[in-house]
Amino acid sequence: MSWGTELWDQFDNLEKHTQWGIEFTEKYAKFVKERSEIEVNYAKQIRNLSKKYQPKKNSREEEESKYTFCQAFQQTLSELNDYAGQHELISENLTQLIINELSRFLQELKSERKSHFHDGRKAQQHIETSWKQLESCKKRFERDCKEADRAQQYFEKMDADINVTKADVEKARQQAQMRHQMAADSKSEYSSYLQKFNQEQNDHYYTNIPNIFQKLQDMEEKRIEKLGECMKTFADVDRQVLPIVDKCLDGMTKAAESVEPKTDSKQVVESYKSGFEPPGDVEFEDYGLDMKRTVSENSLSNPKEVKEKSTGKSKGKLWPFIKNKNKGSGPEDFSHLPPEQRRKKLQGKIDDLNKDIQKEMDKRDALTKMKDVYVKNPQMGDPASVDPRLAEIAESIEKMQFEVQKFEGWLAEVEERMPSKSDTQRRSVIFETQNNATTVSNNCAQDRESYTEEQNSETQVKASINPNPTSSTPDDDDEFDDEETLPTIGTCKALYPFEGKNEGTIAIAEGELLYVIEQDKGDGWTRIRRNEEEEGYVPTTYIEVFLETNQLMS
Repeated sequence: MSWGTELWDQFDNLEKHTQWGIEFTEKYAKFVKERSEIEVNYAKQIRNLSKKYQPKKNSREEEESKYTFCQAFQQTLSELNDYAGQHELISENLTQLIINELSRFLQELKSERKSHFHDGRKAQQHIETSWKQLESCKKRFERDCKEADRAQQYFEKMDADINVTKADVEKARQQAQMRHQMAADSKSEYSSYLQKFNQEQNDHYYTNIPNIFQKLQDMEEKRIEKLGECMKTFADVDRQVLPIVDKCLDGMTKAAESVEPKTDSKQVVESYKSGFEPPGDVEFEDYGLDMKRTVSENSLSNPKEVKEKSTGKSKGKLWPFIKNKNKGSGPEDFSHLPPEQRRKKLQGKIDDLNKDIQKEMDKRDALTKMKDVYVKNPQMGDPASVDPRLAEIAESIEKMQFEVQKFEGWLAEVEERMPSKSDTQRRSVIFETQNNATTVSNNCAQDRESYTEEQNSETQVKASINPNPTSSTPDDDDEFDDEETLPTIGTCKALYPFEGKNEGTIAIAEGELLYVIEQDKGDGWTRIRRNEEEEGYVPTTYIEVFLETNQLMS
């Protein structure tokens, strides 16, 4: 069905309809643009949400990342971030495939529509002008015919009047003939123009206007087809990302299925296991006997003894289960931690140092190769320019290797002191007659924050291998146990001066003679004493040691 034949007289309505079609297309383009903005904002909010709950770079988050449910959550956040990327892709495709395309298409459509209606108005104006000319010819012909009739009547009247001269009659006859000739000419002109107008009108309504309207119809159908393609693309853009979205959702599902409660329970043990053995059974102490009370090596300290011990000079470490009131960072050797946790910390520190050493070695190898290139090709650079950097790296490697040796020494001490499976036997409790319930009740009421002598030995070992031991404060005296004065095991002579600025160290002068009270445990430090009040650690390489009585103090 053609607009040219069916709607030949609906020029104005077609103009309104095509304009409405363009406005509808613009409205659809605006709809897609708003949808694209929604996708961008949604993706942005999803990314911000994922970023907000990503683990922070601190020790607590690193500890949490060991659990399977935390790993599953991190994987979910990662998949959610990829999921947000797909919504950004939707927005990008909507913009490129629909919004930009419709914008270009609408500009062409408006220009084409304007051209077609300009041609239509031009044809309309032409036929209207022809019609006016035809009407003018018709009226002239009508006027000339009337004038010819009046001239003929006047001539006939003059010819019938006997009183009129022959000259007047001749004049009237000539006038009538002239009018008849003018009427005949007007008739011929009117007939000719009428024929021309009919031809133009036929061309206008059967050729020109149908052609213009057909172009408008083709334009409108093309607009509708384009709109349909955009609507299909609108759906396809979403459909194209569905496989990736499915993969993201599958990743979240897989992460959820990877959660292992048993594994996480085991990780709790690995994270918090102290390595200590539970305290042994409490022996029965009979206060009814007239004898000095004896305290077993596994018994709890009574308040009197704690009070007496607290008055002495406290040099020992904190008990492992008693919280340190010092909120600062712990000692370098992690001696404030239980054995198992300390072992893990030391091993982790050693691993980190080895990684740093390997990085420095890689840098050294790269600089060495560069220096070789400079030696072979002096024009590329001065080989001597690399030496300062190589020396700096060598010094750094040496320092880190020394640190590794120090931490390995502490690690060896911890592993030697950790209890074995065979040490788990407990001692039985001796109960006597009717006093057992009362005595156990009294003992249970005492402070149970003490440890066995084996545990005390552990804390003393920690103190011996720590070159920077932490000093006690008066407020913490009740949390310390007295350390007996270590016996002299030899003497030493200072080879070099040592300032001893760090806590737990002691300053020495070159050539000074001192007592040795504790050998180097592999950490590079030896414990010495100057007098009863001055003792501390010095680097083993700074002194010459004479054990036992090979050489005496002079």
